[in-house]
Amino acid sequence: MNDMTQLIEAGQEAFRGRDWVASREAFIAAREKGDLRARDFDALAESSWWLGEIDESLAAYEAAHRLHLKEGEPGRASMSAMFLAVHSTTRGDVSIGSGWMNRVHRLLSDQPEGAEHGYPSYLQIFSDMARGDLEGAASLARGMQEIGRRFRDPNLIALGVLGEGRALIKGGTVGEGMRLLDEAMLAALSEELHPMWTGAIYCHLMDVCRELSDLRRAGEWTRAASRWCETLPKAALYRGICRVHRAQVLQAQGEWEEAEQEAILACDDARSMHVVTVAEGQYELGEVRRLRGDLEGAEDAYKRAHELGRHPQPGLALLRLAQGRVDAGAASIRAALAGETFDRLARARLCAAQVEIALAAGDTETARLASQELEATAKVFGSSGLHAASEQASGAVLLADNKASESLRALRAAYRLWQELDAPYNGARSRLLLAVAFRALGDDDAAALELSAAHRVFERLGATLDARRVAELRNHSSLPDGLTEREAQVLRLVATGKSNRGIATDLVLSQKTVERHLSNIFSKLGISSRTEATAYAFEHGLGRARG
Repeated sequence: MNDMTQLIEAGQEAFRGRDWVASREAFIAAREKGDLRARDFDALAESSWWLGEIDESLAAYEAAHRLHLKEGEPGRASMSAMFLAVHSTTRGDVSIGSGWMNRVHRLLSDQPEGAEHGYPSYLQIFSDMARGDLEGAASLARGMQEIGRRFRDPNLIALGVLGEGRALIKGGTVGEGMRLLDEAMLAALSEELHPMWTGAIYCHLMDVCRELSDLRRAGEWTRAASRWCETLPKAALYRGICRVHRAQVLQAQGEWEEAEQEAILACDDARSMHVVTVAEGQYELGEVRRLRGDLEGAEDAYKRAHELGRHPQPGLALLRLAQGRVDAGAASIRAALAGETFDRLARARLCAAQVEIALAAGDTETARLASQELEATAKVFGSSGLHAASEQASGAVLLADNKASESLRALRAAYRLWQELDAPYNGARSRLLLAVAFRALGDDDAAALELSAAHRVFERLGATLDARRVAELRNHSSLPDGLTEREAQVLRLVATGKSNRGIATDLVLSQKTVERHLSNIFSKLGISSRTEATAYAFEHGLGRARG
């Protein structure tokens, strides 16, 4: 046995044992001594991919593809092309990936059916879901399972079960969909799958948790995925993906400093391998920085996420609100909702943000409609995270409608759910609204307790803007007749003789928003003129700015 043969055999043995470093080294050494076979290039390509050597991996897959064709093996050639399509697409070379996928379809079109015919459905399933064709996606997924059973390919079966489960969940059949996802998870844990597809299943499961705002299950699956990722090479793609999901869970749990570090590391891990992971990591950086009051850092992160293809909503709209650019935030979230027509779960996150932004703009009707849509989505999908967001939105709208007593039930329910989900920041936001409700009802003691509890959480988390909001509420006595802080600001400026344009300039609002605030003020106070508004302001101590 010559040296080259020994090296190839060593490389194949290391490959079967998933010793990617030894496998890659052996094949590279063998290549220097002579020509590799197609299956050796396939093994080199996969070993290089796990080690983060993406250019080397793609070149090896291309070599394998050419040799499979030369050797009259179009089925094997199609699988090399399939991996070229997937890996090119995930690194951001979408046109190249599409070209390779077309090659896969062409190669298989005149071949007898085999397991290879099932794999092209994987990408198509999720493309159909993105377009809103859930039945088409589910049908493809079931077909994938059928081919897998016929040719005894556990990868196809598990991926088909995964795809069907995701399609069912997006359609609102959550219980059955989750059972299918759990089944796919069992296959992933069994180690009978190709490791690439094991990682894909982990990623999709964690995506579902995020979509459903199922914070508890997200934490459980993220821990499981993290343990699996620890067995992978440091440069492996899935380590970066796991870091992004871990950052999302840590953010929800209030561990913001650690979440920011995980997001930064995720971007570093996946920089040359997976543009989607880097984009998601940048978006998560924007979220954490916005919550901590680092508005400039958040702006930069959201922009980077957008450059990489990740829609920066609802974070960017909420950033505009935090910057005091309420009208810009309202326009931004309105455009985001107009562009998201199929995915109710994606719309739910946007609706929650629209409630907050619309109320800040004095647009109670828009906030009410967004809250109603969020409530309907929570009922369909049934996750506790969605129910918590829905109750909080409902309570906020009731407050704006001067229904403080009715808001208490919703806000208490929201706080209880956030507490059960170990989401301290969201829980503190509920307590802040409870304080406003108690103050409107004249129960200053209860309001003070809620403010103190919320402030402790904001201080611990480093939520500087929210802590400042608590201080503002403490410094102002109860506003009369259900006026909001923003309405009181507008009323004070009316009392100084400011025009609508002048008020808009001072408060960084549009004149239309100022007019909406004035309409709300006149309605609440039962008045019809600026003269009456000015008189009211001075009678109730609102005729001058407060310290």
